[in-house]
Amino acid sequence: MASVINKLILTCVGMALAGHAMAAQFSLTDSAGQPLSTVMVTRVLAQKPVLSLSDDGYPAHGVSNQAAVENTRFSDASGKLAFPETDAVYDYRFRKPGFKDQHLRSVDLTDNTEVTMVRELDPRMLAEQKPSNVWLSQLDIGGGKKLREHFALNCAFCHQQASPFMRVERSADEWLTVIDRMGGYGARIAGDLGEPLAEGLAAGYQRLNANFTTLPEPRSWDAELSGAQYTEWPIGDGFSQMHDFILHPNGMVYVGDNLQDRIYEVNPDTGVYTVYKVPHEAEDKLGGFLGNRFKAYGKINNYLGVHSFAVSPKDGHIFSTPSMQRALLEFDPVTKTFTRHEMKRGFYPHTIRTDDQDRVWFTLALSSQVAMWDRQKKVFTYFDIPARNVKEWLTIKLLPLIFWLDPETRPMPSVDRESSGLPMPYGIDVAPDGRVWFARLYANDFGYIDPETGDVTVVDAEVTGPRRLRVDANNRVWMVSFQTGLLVMYDPASKELTEYALPVLSEFPYALNVDRARGAVWVNGNQSDTIMRFDMAAETWQVYPMPRRRTFTRDIEIAEDGSVYTTNSHFPSWQIEDAQPTLIHIQPYSQ
Repeated sequence: MASVINKLILTCVGMALAGHAMAAQFSLTDSAGQPLSTVMVTRVLAQKPVLSLSDDGYPAHGVSNQAAVENTRFSDASGKLAFPETDAVYDYRFRKPGFKDQHLRSVDLTDNTEVTMVRELDPRMLAEQKPSNVWLSQLDIGGGKKLREHFALNCAFCHQQASPFMRVERSADEWLTVIDRMGGYGARIAGDLGEPLAEGLAAGYQRLNANFTTLPEPRSWDAELSGAQYTEWPIGDGFSQMHDFILHPNGMVYVGDNLQDRIYEVNPDTGVYTVYKVPHEAEDKLGGFLGNRFKAYGKINNYLGVHSFAVSPKDGHIFSTPSMQRALLEFDPVTKTFTRHEMKRGFYPHTIRTDDQDRVWFTLALSSQVAMWDRQKKVFTYFDIPARNVKEWLTIKLLPLIFWLDPETRPMPSVDRESSGLPMPYGIDVAPDGRVWFARLYANDFGYIDPETGDVTVVDAEVTGPRRLRVDANNRVWMVSFQTGLLVMYDPASKELTEYALPVLSEFPYALNVDRARGAVWVNGNQSDTIMRFDMAAETWQVYPMPRRRTFTRDIEIAEDGSVYTTNSHFPSWQIEDAQPTLIHIQPYSQ
């Protein structure tokens, strides 16, 4: 009955939004009347659907809502742009670097609306238009390359650095307070680097704000963007974190809200989404075994911390890592039921994949392991990754005791510059040849597991800050070097590493995905408000600017047609432009 009522509500909302069908056609020019290409035009519904948000500001379990779907396109070389005919009434935003934003309502449109973009002449406003990576490129915190890389590794994995929220001038003492709070969220600043970093940030941001007129120009938008199309679905709110997601064979996209323990099932054809609240046990506590790290954050509901997703090739069940519990989650998208598989070993389930034999593989980031769930035998197998030194081996062995203690009083190992004791296996992927590859973020290394023998091999090669990796159709391993802003490829056949510079400056890429069918790599550009496509054969880049400023993405899913999905996963989400996280679909201009 509830589903019927929801459908009626959505139908009524659609009727309320309906107006006279019309196509929106625009001619974009500058003040001199010259055609203006690569103007980003985003249309948003003038009247947003009424949402049912009865569960602490979120939809209740099983309740459907209609997302206020947004669309973005770019003008061509002649300044022309058109949106298809629709009954809905929209407002339009026009944006291009170096120009003032312009806004129009549907009632202001004609058969071919002419829009004049006015150049921005205010130096401060021009600087504010530039994405965070441009500001970050000029941030000098002193201490040389190693301090900057340590800063990037620990201070840029949740949110953009040098954004308007971060470049607020603070004293060294205020920065020390921030660094201490971020340590509770998961950053690991070495004990002897806290004060130098705080002093460097205080002085660096002061210099940066005083010299904003010297900022370099960001990379120009590609002329070919006129062939690209974006769709966004706003989901969640400023207290959400749409961390990871999966594109399911059933056509739905499942997005996990890491901070609110909810899964959003989004229909990209209609924009209707349904929320499923992940159940927790009565004895579970906020924050799980890590304790309530976010108690100062405000609205929070992360008993499990919904993280990464993978789909069974056998029955379509969705597996997810609850990073704050010693368990594996299974979700049946047909019955909408959850099953929790408890683990006796390991801490912090992280990135997850399935193989052709329907086995579920995932990294255990804190206990330096990879786990495998055999669905047929219903047992876990654990693969210990070799420790780098005795201190690390001892720290890992003591983890069960450490996490058994009260989170408020438990002792934590001291942090050194090498993150001894926390190599942090992070990314994982299953190669076509069956090898299971993993990357260790803090150890700066990677390796593989032979599923048949159980042997664990760490490759004798170094990559700085490898996060998530993927394997292409030829069994080559692709990963990002987080702190140095590189795309890296390792060929197991030749045992050679190849590095590719990113097409944007001062970027800390979070993750990537490989389009095996088309020989392309998609990279998350979380500091530059972009995602990037690398053509393996041509070794060329395409760069796709995001419609919202302060877009921080963590993963990419590739559809059968070569289009891609990602989520705006900035933490905190209220730092996103409009304070609104979104699921984003990009149809590229060429493949």
